[in-house]
This record gives sequence, structure tokens and C-alpha cells, in this order.
Amino acid sequence: MKKLFLISSLLLSACMQNTIPPDVTKKPHKMTEHGHTRVDDYYWMRLTDEQKSAEQYDSHTQEVVDYIDAENHYTEQQLKHTNKFQDDLFNEIVGRIKKNDESVPYLDNGYFYYTRYEKGKEYAIHYRKKRSLDGAEEILLDENVLAEGHDYFAVGGMDVSPDNQWMSYGVDLVSRRIYTIYFKNLLTGEVLEQTIPNATGSVAWANDNKTVFYTSKNGVTLLSEKIWRHKMGTDSSKDELVYEEKNESFYNGVYRSKSGEFIIIYNSSTLVSDYHILSANNPDGDFQNFSSRGTEHEYSIDHYQDKFYIITNWKAKNNRLMETSENATDMANWKEVIAHRSDVHLLGMEIFKDHIVLNERKDGLRGLRVIHQKSSKDEYINFGEETYTAGISVNEEFNTNILRYSYTSMVTPRSTFDYNMDTGELTVMKQQEVVGGYDKGNYHAERRYAIAQDGKPVPISLVYKKDLKKEPTFKYNENGDSSTPDNPQNLLLYAYGSYGSTRDPYFSSTRLSLLDRGFIYAIAHVRGSQIYGRQSYDDGKMLNKKNTFTDFIVAGKYLIKEGITDSEHLFAEGGSAGGLLIGAVVNMAPEMWKGAIAAVPFVDVITTMLDPSIPLTSNEWDEWGNPAEKEYYDYMLSYSPYDQVIDRTYPNMLVTSGFFDSQVQYWEPLKYVAKLRDHWQGDKDLYLHMNMDAGHGGKSGRFRRYREVALEYAFMLDLAGVIK
Repeated sequence: MKKLFLISSLLLSACMQNTIPPDVTKKPHKMTEHGHTRVDDYYWMRLTDEQKSAEQYDSHTQEVVDYIDAENHYTEQQLKHTNKFQDDLFNEIVGRIKKNDESVPYLDNGYFYYTRYEKGKEYAIHYRKKRSLDGAEEILLDENVLAEGHDYFAVGGMDVSPDNQWMSYGVDLVSRRIYTIYFKNLLTGEVLEQTIPNATGSVAWANDNKTVFYTSKNGVTLLSEKIWRHKMGTDSSKDELVYEEKNESFYNGVYRSKSGEFIIIYNSSTLVSDYHILSANNPDGDFQNFSSRGTEHEYSIDHYQDKFYIITNWKAKNNRLMETSENATDMANWKEVIAHRSDVHLLGMEIFKDHIVLNERKDGLRGLRVIHQKSSKDEYINFGEETYTAGISVNEEFNTNILRYSYTSMVTPRSTFDYNMDTGELTVMKQQEVVGGYDKGNYHAERRYAIAQDGKPVPISLVYKKDLKKEPTFKYNENGDSSTPDNPQNLLLYAYGSYGSTRDPYFSSTRLSLLDRGFIYAIAHVRGSQIYGRQSYDDGKMLNKKNTFTDFIVAGKYLIKEGITDSEHLFAEGGSAGGLLIGAVVNMAPEMWKGAIAAVPFVDVITTMLDPSIPLTSNEWDEWGNPAEKEYYDYMLSYSPYDQVIDRTYPNMLVTSGFFDSQVQYWEPLKYVAKLRDHWQGDKDLYLHMNMDAGHGGKSGRFRRYREVALEYAFMLDLAGVIK
């Protein structure tokens, strides 16, 4: 919702002076846990969704919004000298993106589906063609039309009925990831008046082509907690509840199996998976539990012919592959197909009539393994590069010997391949085009290894432009010991390191704006990810969380020791849980960084994890621990960025956020900046940029998001002395 924000004259006056950062009132709020009291001077900045969305703000809401506007205005004024450069960067970044672009069509149930972007439009247009790519083009959905008049717009889930005549799709107009589901008749173009509000966006179609199953959200916690049965064209308020999850630590949802034979409800926490299945031919039937819910048992299921394949960590930390009859799904009936391997992490699979394809991680790299079910031939696809990322793409058909997969590296644009699993023939279906030209040979990617405090390797993926790479030279003292190099290079070090999510090497045309100005870009593959399998994740969560932060610091120190950069040229960046990492490392080693970007940062760890009313909190206890238990409270307190802010000299910092963020509530970065200002020492810069009409992922649309990227790059390049 677009609003006119009023800024108090005092705050506005302070901002307009450029050199005076905003100030804000302290309102001490005491919080006592385990006999320990914390005082939060900025707890009052929390607003409810109703307060944020009200047509007329109350005095409390206005006070919060005034402070946000003052911080935003201060950032704008302080970085005003970079405005033209930001415009140039934005035009440069979007100039590399092909305006008229189209995805690779994929075949599903007799139709080819694809997406097209057109010049001058922010959103996608979705199409299909029947049977042949030479057939008539049919527009399924034009997001540009639906987005008209809205500051934010996103489609979540587009699901076509088995008879190909109906399509459901979800729409979010706020960026809270709460969708309204619509139904469109693909033969007439009619959109039904009956919608489903407060949903996750996607549905699972039963084979009667009129029954769908969907997931609703809790309006306060935003948890996906209930599964409903809906008859198309009826009032959703009369839908039948078919499943309700009572355990608030679980995410829940429903989908249709690739085989089209089953509707599957999934329940997933950090440590536990659970499934309930129903024949898609019996939409009014009752769901049956796939196997009894265990403890610390994660698995996934895929149906093929008359059996289910299961990827499970049961007695297999890095997972193994098992199978069972569709009529006897309890774990007691599972049979092993591929055994556990300590050096290979089984990530995913795709089932075909005569082949099984496994996505595996070995030596920290994601690769593809093809198993021929008739001949038992077993092979890995050779990609011809030292470092890369390969994944299974869209493969909706069973009866085919063609595998579609995706591939990228730090120097190879994102590519889509069709691989003939019988002959080995490889066809490039599409490679991301970099408008204006891109010569892969001008850039170089490599992998380095730092050594953590406990002796574990920390891989670092680097990319740079060859002709701008400086070879480090060292000065030596009389004892022959090397000192700081005399030609350090600007370097941006990025990491995430939570939830087992691994940031693999990938290409970015946006990143070229840094590389072409002499920056080196590096990804630190820290623990908390699964870079070396499940153990890497376990070593970076709960009571081992600090390993994530120390790994990042060790990676930075390695790059300095090797003479690649130094503390006057080293920048750090992370977002969301990676923003927590940034908040932690600038507390632990503030002297290491020239600048740091904390994007939508999760920084107020204890307060958030103690409050299950905050969206998603209860799902996170198995990731961070529950501070209601003293052991976890004490450990979190020792690293929580917000709690560890003290009087010290911090590096230059840019903190970003979205007012409607559903993942990290806006008040965390807002309070963080307010507290930093209260303890800020020295003459370094601190900026907040809060997007007032966006959420966790920033502005919607194809190009608008790059305005914030341009701001981040300008912040760094200005500090690096690149802007003239």
C-alpha cells in the first residue's frame, strides 16, 4: 500500500545537515530470563501487521515510521554524491540482461510450457503450446496485467489440472508470502469469483479435475499449518480440513506426485520429515501416514509405477536411497538401493522409465550421477571444469531417456542442457546471454582453502578479471618474515552458512560490475552449510553456531595472509541468516573489514527466539536452539549481534531491510542500527536502507530490485575510491 510518510521536523532537520546521523528516543524495556536481565531501549519499535497496514497511523506507528524515514533520508543525503554513479550502475546491470527473453520449454502432459519476458515489462508472461513447439501459442497468465496498480506483486504457484483445462495460481500483493488462490478456465479465459485467501499459493489437483488440496497460513506466525480439501467453484469458507499440524516446529504443505497417482502432505522440521498420502483417484478419501513419525529422521519420497523411492538419513548421515511398495510404506518394509557413503552427500533424485538420476555432492561440488536400471550401468556426467554447480532441472515426463539439467560456475553463465542418458549426446538448450558481450576467457575462477581453528578446511571460491588481477608481493623484515603486501586488491567476501543451505559457485552478470572495476569476488563455504555433507551442517548450528562466524573470519585472514587483500580493501556481505553472520563478525573482528553489508539481517537472536508469536520462530528452535533453556540462552547471548553491540570502532556498514519482511521482521535491522548509533565510535559510516513497499526479497519485478544492488555496489566502490 502506497503511503505518504510524515517526517518530524526535528529528525528531518538532522538528516538534512548530512553530517548528523538520526537520533531516536530510548524507551528501556526489561526482559528477564534465567535470572539474567537484558534492557532493550528500542523494543518499542515493533509494530503489528495491522498497524503497518492501517489507513491512518496512530502516534506509535507514526513515531516508528518517522525514524525509518529519517534513517532513509540520511542515507540518501550521505550517498547523494553517488546518485549518478548508482544510475550508471543500474543501467549497466540491467543493460546486460536480455530484455526479450524466453525460458526453455518443457513438456508436461501433452503441453510445452515456457515463460517469456518482453522489453519494457517488469513481469513474466506464461505460455503453453499443445503437443508441438510449432503449435499455436496460448497465454496462461500475463503477470504485467495483474500487477498494474500495485507496488508489489508476486505469483506463487501455477498448477494445471490433469485434464489441462483449469489452472490455479496464487497472488501476493504485500510481500508477506500470504497468497490468494485464483482459478482460471484455460478454455474460456474466465477466472472464477470464488477464491481461496490466506494460502501458500500452490495446490495439488486430484484426478477428478475439480478437487484441490491447499495449505493455509496462521495469520500471526505465518506458519503453514493446515491442509484443506476444496471443490472448485465453491465457497472456501466451507472447505474441509483434512490435516492440522499441532507441532509448531513443522512446516507443512501438499503436492501432487510426479506420477500423478498420489496427493502427498508433507510435514518438515529441521530434524524430522513426515508424509501422508492419498490416491489422486480417490479425492474424498482419507490420508494415510506414510511411516510413523520418527525423531531426527529426515527423508523425501518419489512415486514410480508401483513403488516409492526414499532418500533417507536413517542410519545414514549423508543419506541413502531406499524403495518400498506403494502398498507397504512403513519404514520396516524399506529396502536399500544405494548405501550410505561418508564422502558423498545424496541431495536429490529424478526417476525415469529406465533411469535414476542422483544429484550428489562430493568434495564440496554438486554433480549428477546416472544409473541405468536395465543394465545397472552407473556413471557421472563430466562437466570439464574444476569447480561448478550442476542440478536437476524440470523433468516432468517419465517415459524418456533425456535428462534436462542446469549448470553454472563462477565463469560459466547459467546453462540448460538436454543429456541423452543412453548415447551420452549433450545438447545446449540455452545459455544465459550477457547483452553487450561476455568473454569467459577474460575471467578466472579458482578454489582456495583456509584452515579453521579446529583444523577443518574452509573452501573459498574466487573469481576475478585476469587483466586486473594483481600478483601479491611482500616486504620482508630483517628476520625474513613477510609483512603486509604492497599491492592488496579490493575483495568482497560473501557467505550464508545456515539451515544446511550451501552457496555453490555460480555465475552472475551483475557481479561483472565489480569484477570489471578490479574487485575480486569470493564465497566462503563456511560450516552451517553442507559443503562437506551433513557433518558440515551439524558443525555450524545450535551449540556449534560460532564455527560459522570463525570460519568466515579465518577465510578473511587467509586472503589477507596470502597477500590477495588487506583490511583496507576487504569487504564482507551476507543476507538474512547471513546477515547474522555479518553482525557477529563485525563484533568479533571489527578491524578486519573496510566495509560490511548486512542485508535483511537476523540480528536480535534471543528476543526473537523467545517469542513464538513472531513469524517462523518455532520452526527455528532446532536450528539455533531454544533460549528458554539456559544452555542455549547463554550460548546465543555470547554471539547475538544485537546483544553484543558495545562501544567500539566498527567498519563502514550498510544495513538493508524491507518494511513488510515476513522472514526477518523489519524491527530487527531497525533496532540494530539504532543501537549501533548509540555505541558508534570513530568516523566510519553507518547507513540504513529500508524498502517501505517490499519484503525479504526486496522489490518485486524483473529490474527494480537492481536499484538496491546498485546502492550496495556504490557504497563499496565509493569506499574503495573507485568513484571519481
